[in-house]
Amino acid sequence: MNRRAFIGKTGSALVLGAAGVSSFSFTTNRPMKQSLKNIQITHVDSNFERELLTPYRFKGSAISEAWQVMSFLKSASGLHKIGIGTQGTLWSDQRVFFSHSVNGGNALMYAMTERALQLLKGNSFTDPVTLLEDLFPEVYAYGKKITGREDLKKTFALNALVSVDNAAWMMYAAENGMRNFDEMIPEAYKPGLSHRHDKVASIPSFSVGANIEDVKAAADRGHFIMKLKTGSAGTQKEMLEKDIEFLTGVHKALGHLETPYTENGKIPYYFDANERYETKDTLERFLDHAKKIGAFDQIAVIEEPFGEDNETYVGDLGVRVAADESAHTVEDALARIEQGYTAIAVKAIAKTLSMTMKIAQAAYEKGVPCFCADLTVNPILVDWNKNVAARLAPFPEMNLGLQETNGHQYYKNWERMLSHHPMADGSWIKTVNGVYPTDNTFYEKSGGILLNSPHYESVFHHNLS
Repeated sequence: MNRRAFIGKTGSALVLGAAGVSSFSFTTNRPMKQSLKNIQITHVDSNFERELLTPYRFKGSAISEAWQVMSFLKSASGLHKIGIGTQGTLWSDQRVFFSHSVNGGNALMYAMTERALQLLKGNSFTDPVTLLEDLFPEVYAYGKKITGREDLKKTFALNALVSVDNAAWMMYAAENGMRNFDEMIPEAYKPGLSHRHDKVASIPSFSVGANIEDVKAAADRGHFIMKLKTGSAGTQKEMLEKDIEFLTGVHKALGHLETPYTENGKIPYYFDANERYETKDTLERFLDHAKKIGAFDQIAVIEEPFGEDNETYVGDLGVRVAADESAHTVEDALARIEQGYTAIAVKAIAKTLSMTMKIAQAAYEKGVPCFCADLTVNPILVDWNKNVAARLAPFPEMNLGLQETNGHQYYKNWERMLSHHPMADGSWIKTVNGVYPTDNTFYEKSGGILLNSPHYESVFHHNLS
């Protein structure tokens, strides 16, 4: 898609949008209620910062670095906004990760972000949801070309678009005089984001092979639900043996603890296999062991046990199974629901806020609960996710919203990164007894995500003169 085609497609999209018709196959695109400005983008730029991690092990490998990508947009009115994104190449398509060096895989995703910005330069948009629909097909096709993978996972392209999408939402809010996150949610997606929790669970994440004592220490600090990575490296037999050993250790350490946040008063277990289980039978053997040791009833959710091409029905396992990376788009999420998946892990910080709103609304209409999962993102993106988590319906058998957040566990320079947040001293920033307090100030300020960050402004100082 060249720029002329982009302009033509955007124009037709606006006409179709006004008629309530989607111009692309992402379901549930509906017109905005109010009259919105047509935002002309006159200048774009991008950059990134590399942040080191303590190795975080999952999907049979590990990450030790994450690129923090910045997308700069300037409009004809003179306004500028900088969107942030964290790249997750191993999470979004492990085949690309394994086929390249760490920097090579990151460079491919970064090139897709740059491609999106160049398409947008000199063109206009009215709302970020329609903009994503216009950009995604070209960016995805470009990603297939440069990775050499015709079957590139759609999440890889969505991950590349996060910083662009965030910048577009910030620009959209500023140009239309929207003061907070609630005001910028399109009417079509408000039902799925209509709650206002006064607290959100802060869920730490423990990688494959984690020390049980570290898990117990998190519970002692007040965390009542932890994300526990399973799917150990090795053959399926070796994986199952290690996962069963881990489950046994977790239950021995946590099984007797109590919490006020669940109906049964027990600590819930949240396992994430990251698509490592090849058959339903292997997963059932894991669950049989959970029953044997009395842990089965405390399993709140098992996330992504199978690969996305595995169409096994999971609605008869007796536990709640969640889709995450396989629910690339709203259509994919709906397909997973048909396969018996009864929860969706939404990721505004990995699949764009625009796509997340659609998925959350579709799941809400199907009566399927959502919760927010992390991508080991920076502190500003934690609050993009928190704005979603605070507005999702309570997770079943619990009385608050759920949000995984693990950056503080793995980034080597987390405190320095926290200083980049425009409201680093906000009352909602730090975990207190296992939860984020999301008070009225949080909602009034939208967690600070719509404010400019002095640090990132300094990166693009040459564009601001």
